[in-house]
Amino acid sequence: MNFPGVGGPVGGAGAPGANPGFNPNDPNVKWLSNAMESCFAKTVMSGGAGFGLGGIFGIFMASMAYDTPYHTAGAGTTPATSLPWKQQVKIGFRDMGARSWSTAKNFGMVGALFSGIECGIEGLRAKNDMGNGVAAGCLTGAILARNGGPQAAAVGCAGFAAFSAAIDAWMRMPKEED
Repeated sequence: MNFPGVGGPVGGAGAPGANPGFNPNDPNVKWLSNAMESCFAKTVMSGGAGFGLGGIFGIFMASMAYDTPYHTAGAGTTPATSLPWKQQVKIGFRDMGARSWSTAKNFGMVGALFSGIECGIEGLRAKNDMGNGVAAGCLTGAILARNGGPQAAAVGCAGFAAFSAAIDAWMRMPKEED
């Protein structure tokens, strides 16, 4: 079989005379590259990735919650441990789904918000440096904490900016080659 960008029909990418890769001048490659560099696409991809990872994280955290097996709101006044096994499983999965959905929405919102703000700042400054991430972290933290008042917004700004600076500095470190 021959897939685009993989190589010739028999030998693959390493075979003599095979196509070494894709053509960067191909109009489809240019269109895809331009689409991936748009702020809208970056925001949507970050929101989708945050939603997916948040869902997985929510399922994991819900399965590790100590309050779920003993008493859950869906169980009424009866402790979940005294219910039949099928009912316990039903309540547990319902709780896992609700927590997973909530965490997924939150992670998706944070990812989309941060990515959109960072892309907008990068476009306004016309620079790609740590300042963009720090400013985007500050704005994201302040927006997320806005309902707590000005002091909470300031703490959110400082916390997200510091976290963003730490991650950005780590990502920009030169890699050691063996």
